[in-house]
Amino acid sequence: MASLRYDLVDLRLFICIAEAGNLTRGAGRVSLSVAAASMRLKGLEEALGAPLFIRSSIGVRLTAAGEALLVHARRVFRDLERLHGDMQVFSQGLKGRVRIFANTTAISEILPAALGTFLAANSQVDIELEERLSPEIARAVADGTVDIGILAGNIRTDELEVIPYQKDRLVMAVPLDHPLAARDTIDLAEAVNLSFVSLQRGSAIHGFMENIVAEMGVSLDTRIQVSGFDTMCRLVEVGVGVGILPGSVARRMRQSHAIAVVNLSNDWAVRELQICVRRLDELPGFSRELIRHLVQEKRDVA
Repeated sequence: MASLRYDLVDLRLFICIAEAGNLTRGAGRVSLSVAAASMRLKGLEEALGAPLFIRSSIGVRLTAAGEALLVHARRVFRDLERLHGDMQVFSQGLKGRVRIFANTTAISEILPAALGTFLAANSQVDIELEERLSPEIARAVADGTVDIGILAGNIRTDELEVIPYQKDRLVMAVPLDHPLAARDTIDLAEAVNLSFVSLQRGSAIHGFMENIVAEMGVSLDTRIQVSGFDTMCRLVEVGVGVGILPGSVARRMRQSHAIAVVNLSNDWAVRELQICVRRLDELPGFSRELIRHLVQEKRDVA
């Protein structure tokens, strides 16, 4: 072990395989053939003297040694990214890649405009943006899978630095001729007997509402699950059911769809969005600049 030299390509490959849970997909992320990736992985395991993955017909999973290496390998690349970012003060322009996990509201309503202006002004910065549930976002930031998380709700963020960001409010969309269309507000408990149009399983709002309904001890009659808010509102306006969505989306959809918007009076309907990072001062300069830009561009959507 004293003479072991770590190859950055091997470490990057290892991280990609661990995150993908699959050798082929992990190899593809670093543009290696499966044969070359397998050889590199075998060499790394032999050098370390311990297996890093348990192989099976459906993929791979980390051994205890692999779990330990993943923590350190991610830290190595975070430090390298920070080094790269800090050295940019001696050159022109920001350069780098930022990985972000965010919830449904942030991705659909808040981030497109803010990220658009940032990317337009910083042509050398690339961003990977994925939608996730808030608990998963917090875990991903804590373990170094992503650089920045944008989440909402009562999520434990004890190990993270948190920056207040936005507010969003969930509302109910109903057809214009629905009995509830004349209401200003409603408690969700009053609507549990209605039929619902929902976002598909796996979306952040779907997961959030599943937790809320479970806490209420009721179940909702979900007639159909759809992939986006536009389809949801089209089905709402023709009477398939009612829908739960962010107020900012509902107000925009109301301009092109025959729907009425009813505020949910429940406390959980108003959610504080937060930006979370492991350590702000550990991020490279371009990531810190992105966060500053997001905060400067913020606008409450509640």
